[in-house]
Amino acid sequence: MSASTPTGPSGAAEDLGIVVGDDGLARPAWASIDPMLRDYYDTEWGMPVRDEQGMYERISLEAFQAGLSWATILRKRSAFRAAFDDFDPEQVARYGAVEIERLMADAGIVRNQAKIHAAITNANATIRLREKGGLAEFVWSFQPTETPAPRTFAEIPTKSPESLALSKALRKEGFAFVGPTTMYALMEAIGIIDTHLIRSHRRSSSGVWPA
Repeated sequence: MSASTPTGPSGAAEDLGIVVGDDGLARPAWASIDPMLRDYYDTEWGMPVRDEQGMYERISLEAFQAGLSWATILRKRSAFRAAFDDFDPEQVARYGAVEIERLMADAGIVRNQAKIHAAITNANATIRLREKGGLAEFVWSFQPTETPAPRTFAEIPTKSPESLALSKALRKEGFAFVGPTTMYALMEAIGIIDTHLIRSHRRSSSGVWPA
């Protein structure tokens, strides 16, 4: 999870370089101060997600993040999981008017009706994709042959030919809120590409890409 951009998932303009923490580890500025973001960066961001439920959750949260900071979504993640039955596609696909009303009244999540509808739409699309090998395999099939090797955030793209192709393919399968920039952020967050800065202690830590 994480809509990483050239200014980092926190959306802060100062997120432009590497900071060496008191533990001696080098991280991007966005992950160097807030303990929540630091832990997320050290343990989750960029690590492979290959199961259906995990992939559906990441796509859902990336959609809710659109227009907001990733920190906002991360702070609400436990509330999102409780509200959306732990992002079980089978459960969410059955949501109707009663569940939508409940979600719109839930102050613990982002109460955006279009994004809530998209989560339900995408749950149904996830189930249909099982006939084609499943959501996780589908998304991973768009892994490029090379990954970026950025030294600064200015060198990190916000989309790629692969994220554009993934976006188009998911839309064809009935998914919503899966634009190419959002899908690039997804690809970063789940390890399909490695956009950790070269000097970061997390570079090449996913096992997907060699050092």
